[in-house]
Amino acid sequence: MADHKAALRQYIQDNFIMGSNGTKFADGDSFMELHILDSTGFLELISHLEETYGIAVKDEEMVPENLDSLDAIDAFVARKLAA
Repeated sequence: MADHKAALRQYIQDNFIMGSNGTKFADGDSFMELHILDSTGFLELISHLEETYGIAVKDEEMVPENLDSLDAIDAFVARKLAA
């Protein structure tokens, strides 16, 4: 799954963190706490996940436990792809 994390990190850096001196974040850091993503950003992220991985993210799955860090997203995508 390291490839998913690297691709997701690049997507977030390219789309939500402006400039080369953007916020540095670890795999387990909360996007909300670091103000990397807002509500609109999460919707963009969900669209990206659905298009990239061919998964459907249900309304009840749009929770921080699934989407608020690289670790959470990686585990969520793995579960969805395995289903």
